[in-house]
Amino acid sequence: MTTEAGIARPPAGAQAVRRALDVLHCFHDNGPDLSASDLARRLGLSTSTAHRLARTLHAAGFLEQDARTARYRLGPAMTELGRLAYHQRGLHLAAPELSDLAERTGATADLALRSGPHVVIVAGGSVTPKTGLRRPLHSTALGKVLLAWPRAGEAGPRALPPLHAFTERTIVEPPALSAELARVREAGYAVNDGESALGVRTVAVPVLERTGHARFALAVRATPELITDARLDWYLTQARACARALEVLLLAPAERRDPGERAG
Repeated sequence: MTTEAGIARPPAGAQAVRRALDVLHCFHDNGPDLSASDLARRLGLSTSTAHRLARTLHAAGFLEQDARTARYRLGPAMTELGRLAYHQRGLHLAAPELSDLAERTGATADLALRSGPHVVIVAGGSVTPKTGLRRPLHSTALGKVLLAWPRAGEAGPRALPPLHAFTERTIVEPPALSAELARVREAGYAVNDGESALGVRTVAVPVLERTGHARFALAVRATPELITDARLDWYLTQARACARALEVLLLAPAERRDPGERAG
């Protein structure tokens, strides 16, 4: 539907859906339970509107409410959908490969995908109850890989929000980020050397689709004393071997078969 001026109108109810999704996104930081007033402040809504949205999501199972405090947390419907998505993507197959990589290297091994301007870590050593799963694209080796080998329809670095500095080493200027991504593509890997947190060095490589785009990014993370310049090539060799294995494991079963076999 369009207006007389030719501007597309959102479908009926789209604003309510958008607001409900915004409520769910408030729980991304893995923080404490939130009250309706907390949600209202975060989203710039009236408390009554936040109450109404939270009650609707609670009734559908997307939120659950603590009977004692009346605060909300993510509900069983989110758990169910998350587990289904985890298995549909084959991520349960990645866990043994990541554990083996971590054991061989002495580093934390993570697998991530892109969600808008963020990296979402979906498997590996960083997936813990106390750690949020989202990281900025621009200040992480995982994010640089996903930006350097984007999938169809994914926005480039110029579409990112303002680049926040986490340390004095964080890249915060878009031209500098574009130059860094060119270096990443040429080298075939990305490094985060204290750009997210000082004293942490991460090396990441793409897990490629057959089209040459990054379906996931794979990283090993440790201290600069462990991932030294002299041993960087060894860590890259280990990460790339794991990435090649995951490129096959994370294909859908039909995609693993030879095209000629499928046609026959």
